[in-house]
Amino acid sequence: MATSLGANTYNRMNWETSDFPILCQTCLGDNPYMRMIRETYGKECTICNRPFTVFRWCPGAKMRYKKTEVCQTCAKTKNVCQTCLLDLEYGLPVQVRDAALKMQDNIPKSDVNREYYQQNNEAALAKTGGSSGAGGKAPNELLMKLARTTPYYKRNRAHICSFWVKGECKRGEECPYRHEMPTDPNDPLANQNIKDRYYGVDDPVAEKLLKRAADMPKLTPPTDKSITTVYVGGLDANIKEQDLRDVFYQYGEIRNINMVTKSGCAFVNFSQRECAEKAVQGAFNKLIIKGRRLKILWGRGQGAPANKPQEEARPLPPVPGLPPSLPQPPPELLAHDFFGLGSDKVPPPPVLRAVAGSVLPPLPGPAGLRMPLIPPPGTHVIHYPSQDPQRLGTNKSRGNDN
Repeated sequence: MATSLGANTYNRMNWETSDFPILCQTCLGDNPYMRMIRETYGKECTICNRPFTVFRWCPGAKMRYKKTEVCQTCAKTKNVCQTCLLDLEYGLPVQVRDAALKMQDNIPKSDVNREYYQQNNEAALAKTGGSSGAGGKAPNELLMKLARTTPYYKRNRAHICSFWVKGECKRGEECPYRHEMPTDPNDPLANQNIKDRYYGVDDPVAEKLLKRAADMPKLTPPTDKSITTVYVGGLDANIKEQDLRDVFYQYGEIRNINMVTKSGCAFVNFSQRECAEKAVQGAFNKLIIKGRRLKILWGRGQGAPANKPQEEARPLPPVPGLPPSLPQPPPELLAHDFFGLGSDKVPPPPVLRAVAGSVLPPLPGPAGLRMPLIPPPGTHVIHYPSQDPQRLGTNKSRGNDN
């Protein structure tokens, strides 16, 4: 058996050598100029215990060093990453993928049977040049809902500094580890096992995702049957109208598609209500175009209800807490009604009457807008004290001095 590095030469022929690992985009990192350390037969596979080529690298700045955990044969058998053991196509645990696709694990658990199975599987993969497992399976509704479309680089963060937790770290900002408090040790996510992740048994991450899928909200159709518009959000400049038309044409006849580039959304208007319901049911939480997960909602009605003006015409109930309206003045005060409180008619504008023996000054404004005046019987120029030059500061003696 090739279970250790001290095995004989015959079994060493089954050891695995490779030039590049099988990794997902998250584990590979966002650094295009990344360097890898390659060590031939540097470690035994965690699953089959065969020595294989180990790769070690740093995925990015302030990230921890990562390395391959399983051999490529085991990774191809389950179509998973050699480091995180998540599915290469959907980025989900094996337990979630197998539950969605209703796949059964037929990998033997004993050492002899597992080695024989791996040898046969490796020979079959060498002939086909592909991978087995979930590769090439038809897309599933549950997988489309839970699939991760973008890399999750937060998973590559450095480990927590144990000295900082105890208050003894003296490196400060130069410490390569995270200065954060650890999670609760009783949390199920704190106890993860590589073999449970690979075989899809008692994986806490998978159980959390399955529970999230069961609690996902469902989009109920509106009661207004005239609504046949579907809202599509989360668009970018790369998604065109033709891309949406290629996706939604399968649900029925499309009347028009209104693209709102500024808001990053679109409105797909179907000719029939049944077509819109099929589109919402088939694309809600599952629509992915050019690597982006799009948001699907029902559109709103275009017109207002016919009985809305009648509802607005009805008297509204009084607001509690406001003071009551003031009562009408008594009749004796209405006899001297100078402000027109007793009548609903607006009083006419007053007519200015000049004082006898005086002339009113001219009013400003156009002649057509001036208030009518009644000429007095006698004319006399009105003199105001403010018109006296002596009182305005321009006396005759001061002007001569200057």
